Amino acid sequence: MPSDPLLRFRRSAAQLHALAEVERTIHATDTTGRRKYLRDYNEAFQEYQKVLPAGEVDRHLKRADIILVGDYHALPASQLYTAALLEKLAAWGRRVVLGVEAIVARDQHIVDEWQSDEIDSEELRSRIRFESDWGYDWPPFRDLLRRARAAGAQIFGLDCMPRQDMRSIRARDRHAAVKIVELRAANPDAVLVVLFGESHLAPNHLPLLVRSLRKDDEVLTVLQNVDSLYWMSAGEPDDSVEAVAVKDDVLCVFSATPLEKYEHYRLCIERWKQERAGKLDLAPSFYNLITSLLQFLNLDPYSAQSGQRRSFLVDELPEIWSAASDEQLERLMSRRLGARAHEVESNVREQGSYFVAERNVVVAREFRMPWSAEQAARFVVHACRGGASRTPSPEDEFYLRLLECALSFLGSKILCPSRKLFDESDIYDLYAKAPADLEREGYAPDRHLEMLDFVLLHRDYEQYRRRYVRVPEALANGLASNGQRRRDAIRLLGHALGSELYTSYLRGKIKKRRLRALFFFPVGKPGLARAAYLRACDAVADVRCERMIS
Repeated sequence: MPSDPLLRFRRSAAQLHALAEVERTIHATDTTGRRKYLRDYNEAFQEYQKVLPAGEVDRHLKRADIILVGDYHALPASQLYTAALLEKLAAWGRRVVLGVEAIVARDQHIVDEWQSDEIDSEELRSRIRFESDWGYDWPPFRDLLRRARAAGAQIFGLDCMPRQDMRSIRARDRHAAVKIVELRAANPDAVLVVLFGESHLAPNHLPLLVRSLRKDDEVLTVLQNVDSLYWMSAGEPDDSVEAVAVKDDVLCVFSATPLEKYEHYRLCIERWKQERAGKLDLAPSFYNLITSLLQFLNLDPYSAQSGQRRSFLVDELPEIWSAASDEQLERLMSRRLGARAHEVESNVREQGSYFVAERNVVVAREFRMPWSAEQAARFVVHACRGGASRTPSPEDEFYLRLLECALSFLGSKILCPSRKLFDESDIYDLYAKAPADLEREGYAPDRHLEMLDFVLLHRDYEQYRRRYVRVPEALANGLASNGQRRRDAIRLLGHALGSELYTSYLRGKIKKRRLRALFFFPVGKPGLARAAYLRACDAVADVRCERMIS
């Protein structure tokens, strides 16, 4: 414990005076300090056991399996200390894995591209949405990543959305703990360094979760620049204290003064206030739609076991590529999507956004309801269903796409109740439309009558298939076809079934749990998608009959 209060006062008086004005500015903007979660951190570290020399700190570091490093995000010294720590561990011959809060786990594929030099640091910065999702200075974090890579460290994102809502902060801790455990299990011979916000490192927060899940590991918490410990250390005889031991497994290092910390935070606040308005960022809108639909389906995005899956849905949220102009959209498509660029660009120009499942990305030019809601629902279907383990037959592919279309329409109607329902009368109306009108509505006018005949035959087969001796030849040929007419048929049949599912749900004919089960429809074996589709048709049979009678 510090032995000289007078010495502490003399060393601290001027800094405390300067700090008072900075804190007033911060508290006027940031009122989260009153939250219990943050109070837990501030109240946990009020004193230390002893001052540590550099050699003693190294001894703790060398025997650790997991090192939880506290980060004050606005302070470059926090990231620079962590970079130096990684280099030191590598110099000792340790293999190092770095996990960071600043990158969400769902963006790991982007980090992997950067680590393998497929993209540069500026593209990494843009695609992980560093400014809008994180908001702190890029150069210190970029330098940390570069130095980590140079030291041979593998880098992983640990966080999840949403970051701005304090009500979800404990869920983020649980998510991070599971990610840390997964990384440790996958890299048992490496030391895992985790850079996470300091408030997460209160004893009953992230450290408790990690220790409970990895009981045999040496877990070391390295705090940085804790205010109360800094002021106490100012009373030590040594002119400058570099580190103290709070407990046997908790250290605090000093790389900056409290005034330096809060001045950097104040500058961040000023920069946030002065940032130019008008920059289009559509990601929050799409993420809000996605999480709302997950909530409707009673799917917990923070659970590692949502439905039939064994992964965090929050980690699978798609990238959002926002294009502010047609020229930017064209450049984005040609550079990132290759052969599919023209198709995706055409959909985006027509509807405002499009979900590209194989890249898990929403390409967005503008936000249009209900089309944006349908793209959000397409992602939910994709995430719940998972990828197929084999190349499907043309028939299986037809029913996979058909179920996806139906559920995407259903999801968009749930998110946007004002969307018009679709039924067979709309299909009959298409017979009378001129080719130019069909083209404006997105249908291929060439041989559209054959497509409509196929759709109505399929609808009849769905409802009365037990009366058919065999699958009609026209139906079999249509299922094996490809091209625009096939896509148009899937769209009509899907929108019709999606409308019937929604109506059946509203009338209490189908319970929410059955709708939820449809989102997890199987894709692994031949015929399963067809069977799932026909079961869904049977479930809405009452609604079809009522419409026919009316």
